[in-house]
Amino acid sequence: MTRIKVSLVAILFILTGLWLAADTLAPEPFTYFSFRAVFVQYSGVITMGLMSVAMLLALRPKWLEPHLDGLDKMYRLHKWLGIGALVVGTVHWWWAQGTKWMVGWGWLDRPVRKPSSGETLGVIEGWLRSQRGLAESVGEWAFYAAAVLIVLALIKRFPYHWFAKTHQWIAVAYLVLVYHTVVLAKIDYWGQPIGWVLAALLLGGSVAALLTLVGRIGAGRKVDGMVTALTEYPALRVMEIAVDLKEGWHGHATGQFAFVTSDKHEGAHPYTIASAWNPADRRLVFLAKALGDHTSRLRYSLKVGTPVTVEGPYGCFDFEDSQPHQIWVGAGIGITPFIARMKQRASAAEAKTITFFHTTADFEQAAIDRLTADAEAAGVQLHLLVDDRDGRLSGERIRAAVPEWQSASVWFCGPPEFGQALRQDFQANGMPSARFHQELFQMR
Repeated sequence: MTRIKVSLVAILFILTGLWLAADTLAPEPFTYFSFRAVFVQYSGVITMGLMSVAMLLALRPKWLEPHLDGLDKMYRLHKWLGIGALVVGTVHWWWAQGTKWMVGWGWLDRPVRKPSSGETLGVIEGWLRSQRGLAESVGEWAFYAAAVLIVLALIKRFPYHWFAKTHQWIAVAYLVLVYHTVVLAKIDYWGQPIGWVLAALLLGGSVAALLTLVGRIGAGRKVDGMVTALTEYPALRVMEIAVDLKEGWHGHATGQFAFVTSDKHEGAHPYTIASAWNPADRRLVFLAKALGDHTSRLRYSLKVGTPVTVEGPYGCFDFEDSQPHQIWVGAGIGITPFIARMKQRASAAEAKTITFFHTTADFEQAAIDRLTADAEAAGVQLHLLVDDRDGRLSGERIRAAVPEWQSASVWFCGPPEFGQALRQDFQANGMPSARFHQELFQMR
């Protein structure tokens, strides 16, 4: 989370610093309209800068994952960039459009326009000025469309398949806003660092938008496969799905996830991989819990032999650190990456001591028997807590069960609020934040 916050603040500071090197928020003479002119420019640059970075992150750039601690964190940054763009863009819209309304309502006196100087404009500047009316009009409507689509993306009750279909149309609104920005940004900016950076962001964002619209995101990391086995755990509302892949999958680290498409109309859904990689059989195992419309329908829509497409792998929740002891906490379906890691440890022993806490509200003996067998084979000390029987897991309970916790790292996968509470608890008791690893498995 720290990297996300630092990245967001850094983007805002860099864009603001470059803009202030080219312009000022204290024009002389300082009037409502003189301030409006520069603030509209500033807020427009910030809005498009945030949107452009968000568009680039939507491409799921693999090279950026280690720097932002995984695609799950990148998507969280993508979300906050979108929220930031919506907030600043709304302020930008009000200063631009609201001022016109206030003049029309008689709340403000219309400013006196300076007479034309009769200067001869260059071809490019002349064309840009000729486009101003159109750019203002289409930019306004593109903002309305983008605002609605961003708000829909933030509403968790909005069905995922509709979210996936509508969210990509932000790319169209973005391309219109690029035209709006190029036409209406001060011509002087383009010869200064703020203009160079803005041009690079707009170009990169435009390429990302076009790739989004033609469905090319992650195209080089997609492999076809087929469902070869299905196992249901009714009491847990969980289905285990085994997929055999064709050539092209280059392996994965335990703890990583992939996007799986079994229905093109539904689109891709992210699932943590619940198996270690064996190139001999090229099989991946996923666990899907019935938490929404799509996952609830899987028991009816998936059959042995169903073709699927798998894209990945992604994520940095890979259990790699230098601590001699690891504490694992898997809550509910968050158990998945730990199952994969135990499979790997069973086939290739390692020296780390592992204490694993699995807390669940549901109980099914067959699943618990498999989990217990996996833990024994991997040399992992398992603590199973059923909520109604054992109460909630807390940092205090973990520390009491693991006296050497101060030399350990914590790896958590489960509900974000639960993970954040444990993180704050451990940090309050002296654990460095870098030793608490949390998967933020929310892609919207």
